[in-house]
Amino acid sequence: MSASTFHVERTTTEQDRTGSAPALAVIPNSFRYPSLTVTVPKELVHRAAVSEVMLTDWQRLDETHFVMTAQWPRGHSFFTPVADGYHDPLIGCETLRQIGILLGHAEFGVPLGHQFIVWDIDIAVRPEHLRVGYAPAALDIDVTCTEIKRRGRRLSGLRFEAVFRREGHVVATGGGSFSCMTPEVYRRLRGDHARDGDWYQLPLISPAAPQSVGRMSPMDVVLSPTADPARWQLRADTRHPVLFEHAVDHVPGMVLLEAARQATAAVLGRSSYLPLGITSAFTRYAELDAPCMIEARRLPGALPGGEQAVRVTAHQGGHPVFSSTVTAGSHGC
Repeated sequence: MSASTFHVERTTTEQDRTGSAPALAVIPNSFRYPSLTVTVPKELVHRAAVSEVMLTDWQRLDETHFVMTAQWPRGHSFFTPVADGYHDPLIGCETLRQIGILLGHAEFGVPLGHQFIVWDIDIAVRPEHLRVGYAPAALDIDVTCTEIKRRGRRLSGLRFEAVFRREGHVVATGGGSFSCMTPEVYRRLRGDHARDGDWYQLPLISPAAPQSVGRMSPMDVVLSPTADPARWQLRADTRHPVLFEHAVDHVPGMVLLEAARQATAAVLGRSSYLPLGITSAFTRYAELDAPCMIEARRLPGALPGGEQAVRVTAHQGGHPVFSSTVTAGSHGC
């Protein structure tokens, strides 16, 4: 079912039914609103708050091609403009996450309540079309499913690629992959770490200096310093209204992506920069009850236009959980 099948209707009130107040008159052939912009249902992108839904519509073209629309706000409590006036590319990563989940539920029949495991997300932006303007960025997104995996008749995994356009210009390209599982399988997989399991979150630790990791507020910092300037402990504040937008039993992938962005700022010594590209892979769950260590190193070699690349990795209990390469442009300071 496409979002275009949703209709906005006037709600019938108790007064309308009882006649104690006059109902609005319906005038034949009067002006009608041909379409109204709304977000897609928040449940289809696993958000609790409507304000955190980026997608506004979608339509199937064929079995593997879809068109979607999205809106990026001029201002956001967390995805704030970067490098003196560019939309934060991490809002693009969040949009990609929502695209994958919406496709799974709305177009490939994954029931609500099933779990999604994101394996990788990548995005590359074009700065000339990424500037924050005088209105929210209205985006048209072409989505192509490149791998569709099924177990019997049920979807078990999906890979997709997306092209974001703004006023006809390509502003970003990206993609990702995920697998999905029933609640019963997820509970067996998570064991004691399931939301109703017997585990305890680590106490919240002190943040790094916000400007050292490209942030303004200590609340938004996800790294805690160690004796090694290129190594941090992940700081997971489950009260954060965006990064922990709803109750979870593990560290969300967006927290690890933000850790990669912040670690890149610290290693490069830049309080403000524009990530031109982010490629990331998630290898296992990052747990909330054990230290997760983040390391970053600048990659050698000259890149065009003054770009710089940083490799960021996360380990927990001796196991790799996440890796990312962030390419920083010369924008910012």
